[in-house]
Amino acid sequence: MAKLDEVLICKALGDPNRMEIVKMLSDQEKCGCKLLEKFDITQPTLSHHMKILVDSGLVNDRNSYNRWKSSFSRKSS
Repeated sequence: MAKLDEVLICKALGDPNRMEIVKMLSDQEKCGCKLLEKFDITQPTLSHHMKILVDSGLVNDRNSYNRWKSSFSRKSS
């Protein structure tokens, strides 16, 4: 694993909300609306957290019927 990848992963997991998002996605794919139910944050804030997680390679996302679905990336380990 490259140093930059390690830095991105550490940055991604350095926030308690992002750590909890990864835990929630580790067992099952979820849409953003389900993630928002768990946190006291706005949709733009969730999008910010998700971008960091996707950029780090920890999380995958896809568009399904106009809803974004996110899942834990098994290949990041």
